[in-house]
Amino acid sequence: MTRFTDKVVIVTGAGGGIGRAASLRFASEGASIVTVDMDADTIQETNDLVEAAGGRAHGVVADVTVSADVQNYVAEGVEAFGGIDVLFNNAGVMGHVALLEDYEEAIFDHVYQVNVKGVWLGMRHVKPAMVARGGGSIVNTASGAGLMATPTIIGYGASKHAVVGMTKTAAVELGADQIRVNCVCPGAVNTTMVRAIEDQSAELGAVETAADYTKMLNERTPLGRYVEPEEVAALVAFLGADESSIITGEAYGIDGGLRIT
Repeated sequence: MTRFTDKVVIVTGAGGGIGRAASLRFASEGASIVTVDMDADTIQETNDLVEAAGGRAHGVVADVTVSADVQNYVAEGVEAFGGIDVLFNNAGVMGHVALLEDYEEAIFDHVYQVNVKGVWLGMRHVKPAMVARGGGSIVNTASGAGLMATPTIIGYGASKHAVVGMTKTAAVELGADQIRVNCVCPGAVNTTMVRAIEDQSAELGAVETAADYTKMLNERTPLGRYVEPEEVAALVAFLGADESSIITGEAYGIDGGLRIT
């Protein structure tokens, strides 16, 4: 498919599992990719994969919680490729696994800085570049944790509920500029973040072993397995494409049915 020929896509958290999969998916469909992450090495790894697949990538090291950094990754994208059509606002952190009374305040604050403020800054600073293109699409990474209770990961869950709310508000405010805003809500995705939740849940005593956590979650999932990053990337690409031109303000679950059990 060539849905993104002549389009420019920013992907934050591009060095991680979902961000890397999305960068490759957009590039495979013709987009030029602005890869954003705090780690220059992981950006380069993603860029190498994009370019090996025939795509174009421009990497920017940035802290998504710092307004100047966010303004800079937008400006570099415009300078490198001429404009911005899609923002995949994906950078996020998990925090740690703990009961609410044991959850560390500094970690709670950090989770909110990255997962909430970082998403807001991305939407805020990409708006002028998208207005200059006559519109665009913003896709935020929320989580299945933003649609349900999240015992032992209260900071993460609260932050992702906030992303869902911001998505809906931004969709209303930016609609007149033909900027669509949606979010994806993955369940347990086969990434290092979920590996950390597995391990820490075992350390907390919520399960005996990390494998028991996987087994428990899969048993609660009608389709019986974790989500793959490439599956999330496919949904993100749909929401970024013209095929979804009338869709805005939505939160799309992609979790194998975990929410319905």
